[in-house]
Amino acid sequence: MKYLKYLKGLIPFGFLMMITAIFSVAVMLLWNWLMPVIFGLTVINFWQALGLLLLSRILFGSFRFGRSGIGHYIKNRQVSQKWKEMSDDQRREFMRRRYQYGFGRQHNRDFFDRENCQEHNRNNEQESRDKKPGETD
Repeated sequence: MKYLKYLKGLIPFGFLMMITAIFSVAVMLLWNWLMPVIFGLTVINFWQALGLLLLSRILFGSFRFGRSGIGHYIKNRQVSQKWKEMSDDQRREFMRRRYQYGFGRQHNRDFFDRENCQEHNRNNEQESRDKKPGETD
């Protein structure tokens, strides 16, 4: 019975290795079919194809299996709709909570506080008009 617990932990690892091997073989076959003919490059083996997969992941980002497609689009649209339906106070409270838990950039919080942002812009414009030409801060 103890072995079943360890076996259950190995199943996801084995599945990941199997998927990685399938992608590596696909890269190797496509490379060996196209690159020597088109560009005159040499044929690669399985391990080199695996290295190309890892390099492409490092350079171009991850293989986001669950983050694309129509489901992701619908979820983003629903979040956007909720945001549009919020009042200014609800938006400020939402952003305050996000900052409290470490999400988002706090230095940009004036973006959601339009009154303070507009007042700040008016003060900056007034200061720039009051300044004499050639005067620096």
